[in-house]
Amino acid sequence: MHTGIVPCRGCASALSRVLADLGETPLANGLVAAEKLARPAPRYPLRVMVCEACRLVQLDRDLPPAAMFSDYLYFSSYSASWLAHARVYADTMIRRFGLGANSRVVEIASNDGYLLKNFVAAGIPCLGVEPAANVAEVAVAAGVPTVVGWFGRDLGGRLRDEFGPADLIAANNVLAHAPDIHDFIGGVARLLAPGGVWTVEFPHLLRLLDETQFDTIYHEHVFYFSLLALEPILARHGLRVVDVDELATHGGSLRLYIRPTTAADGASDAVRAVRAAEDAAGLADGSAYDGFQARIARICADLRGFLDEARAKGRRVAAYGAAAKGATLLDTAGVGAADLTYVCDRNPHKQGLCLPGSGLPVVAVERLAEDRPDDVLVLPWNLADEIGREIAWIAEWGGRLVRAVPALTVWDPPR
Repeated sequence: MHTGIVPCRGCASALSRVLADLGETPLANGLVAAEKLARPAPRYPLRVMVCEACRLVQLDRDLPPAAMFSDYLYFSSYSASWLAHARVYADTMIRRFGLGANSRVVEIASNDGYLLKNFVAAGIPCLGVEPAANVAEVAVAAGVPTVVGWFGRDLGGRLRDEFGPADLIAANNVLAHAPDIHDFIGGVARLLAPGGVWTVEFPHLLRLLDETQFDTIYHEHVFYFSLLALEPILARHGLRVVDVDELATHGGSLRLYIRPTTAADGASDAVRAVRAAEDAAGLADGSAYDGFQARIARICADLRGFLDEARAKGRRVAAYGAAAKGATLLDTAGVGAADLTYVCDRNPHKQGLCLPGSGLPVVAVERLAEDRPDDVLVLPWNLADEIGREIAWIAEWGGRLVRAVPALTVWDPPR
């Protein structure tokens, strides 16, 4: 399925500098039925490169998007904190840009309608674009108009003709999933109204490097963005960043506010501050990328050491969150059924399946109360506080919480 090494998707230069090589791994969201575990899941090289010419950080090969997104098991609405994030976003955008009944809002990768339903409730015309038909069905059933398709220049132009130019385009955590970044951004440029704004959110490369967030690396994430690398790509499509918010989501993200270069807005102080922080950290001169692979090895060794010691002491360890980052962590560290009993998750679409690679079964959260494990390894560490509050009752039997990234941490749940 995969192709050979590709040139830089931003500037077409040859890729030669390796940031991280995780070997051959299965698709992180490729959960499988237990009866299919006898046949090992396909594995594909997972290697992240830094373009020495433009500093765009990216995977060195492509997989067909349809293999990863056509029948998707991630539903945004199962995270309370993400729903709250979406509500705040909608309220903020409506106030800041004066959106109303005559406005047009489009979300690319709109998932199950978790965000656009806030605009629907406010009486603002909106449209979702979602490639996974099974997820789009949920959004439509919830009253969110949704088009099933892969976003790019052709679809952006068609939507402009049929729906009208968009005053606001939202693209949260999707740009990294689009291998043909120029086609995607070209589609936005076609769809965006001359006075419109495109907001795009993504985990900040600076945070990934600072905290060794290597488990956010998987085949769906083709790119790992910095402002440094993204601004020149936007400029090629007549777009520029005018403002930025630094967010706590996904371990530290940026929300860019992007307008056509014909707009009067200049770059805000916040944009200049992020540029300066990236420069000071060494993203431009290349020093920021040194030693990342060694830090990955250290995290994996610490997790293995913890699990080996727990097994030697007879302590039972379960995991929480059948997230893609969890699959990457467990596979890279060589964790399996000998180390963990199962992974629990609130998403019923994942329950009854097994994680790729490790083969660990995914069960309902209520299983924790039945089995009373000694420790619970929180795989989606970016939601550790939310999860800790949700399962604080494990303290009844002395259960502890554990996270591996950015460093092995064991703590008692809140009482």
